[in-house]
Amino acid sequence: MKAVVQRVSEGGVDIPSHQHNQTIGIGLVILLGVTHDDTVEEVNFVADKCCNLRIFEDENEKMNLSLKDVDGEVLIISQFTLYGDARKGNRPSFVNAAPPGKANELYEKFIERVKKNIGGDKVKTGIFGAMMNVKILNDGPVTILVESK
Repeated sequence: MKAVVQRVSEGGVDIPSHQHNQTIGIGLVILLGVTHDDTVEEVNFVADKCCNLRIFEDENEKMNLSLKDVDGEVLIISQFTLYGDARKGNRPSFVNAAPPGKANELYEKFIERVKKNIGGDKVKTGIFGAMMNVKILNDGPVTILVESK
């Protein structure tokens, strides 16, 4: 499992085909990729790690505070392209991405774990498999890659 975690001053997702629009203020946008052998163990590890990353600045401008400490929000977006392999040729291969059924199941479990960590009202999501317009106003910029393996 891979999560690209971006500290944001605001973020959002718009899915016109589903009349779905979600926005967050200060917090994290998490782009989540799932691979074949991921399990609930990886979900829990990555979700907990994302919620506890100390990447928000304290009063001394040091990255020392977590999402919980700043009472931040999270926008979680499924992104199978994180497992794209572009080493050969110019068209990425996505054979390392989990099949949609498994990926969606673990994506939903990830959302539930994050909600358990920070509260359901602070978690917004995209729609699995939909074409989305994602807005990320990266603060810093701060971008961290969290992987389960």
